[in-house]
Amino acid sequence: MKTHRDSPLGRLAVAARPSRPWLHIRASNWWRRVLLAAGAQQAPLPQNLLGVDLRGTDLSHADLRGAYLRDANLTQANLPHTSVEGAYLHGAILPGADLHGTDLSGTDLSGTNMSGSNLQGAMLHGADLLGAILRDADLTGADLSQTILISADLTQAHLYGANLSSARLRVATLHAADLRGAILTAADVRDADLSGANLSGADLSGANLRNTNLYDADLASVTWSERTRWPGALAPHMRARSVPLGGGKWRVQGSGNSGADLEVPPVPVH
Repeated sequence: MKTHRDSPLGRLAVAARPSRPWLHIRASNWWRRVLLAAGAQQAPLPQNLLGVDLRGTDLSHADLRGAYLRDANLTQANLPHTSVEGAYLHGAILPGADLHGTDLSGTDLSGTNMSGSNLQGAMLHGADLLGAILRDADLTGADLSQTILISADLTQAHLYGANLSSARLRVATLHAADLRGAILTAADVRDADLSGANLSGADLSGANLRNTNLYDADLASVTWSERTRWPGALAPHMRARSVPLGGGKWRVQGSGNSGADLEVPPVPVH
């Protein structure tokens, strides 16, 4: 759409792109979005943001690369498509934050609280989420491959179609989590709590599930391989309930509940 220079929007666009780009202004979130749409440049945020209070702040498309955000309060902040590569967010508070589509690859998010956050389609490849709280977070379609999620709390998290290949989920809590269609190939899920989780259609090829709590988990149509390591008491029953797909892979048949057709309850084996 062409904008006439004498129209209100045209004058705004000219102001947003001055011949000498030294004009610094503060604007409300609404005007900020208008100015950015007109071509204005957003000033980079300071690198040291230790403990800063950014609750409810609109940081969409902001440049936070390499920023030090330890213990920062980003409750319900708006951060979709924000650049945060290399940022340090250890202990940050992010409940209810909007991070959909954000690239958090390789970011230190250990100990963060992201309960109820929107992380749909977020890129978290190789991120450190050790001990992070992600209860009821929406991680639908997120890339969590090679992510460290040891001791993380993902209770009732939405992980539909998420990529958790080679993720480290040892001792993580995924009680009642939605993992339908999730990819957990070669994931380390030892000693994790997957009780009541929905894993229907998930790919567990090569996953290590030793001592994992799968009580009342839905395993209908789960794909697994010869290298998948089931909890000891469950292994022979999973093979009995599965059909071969070729190439050393199997698919679970029958009702989804992990306790179905079993002579012993699917409890962790120690």
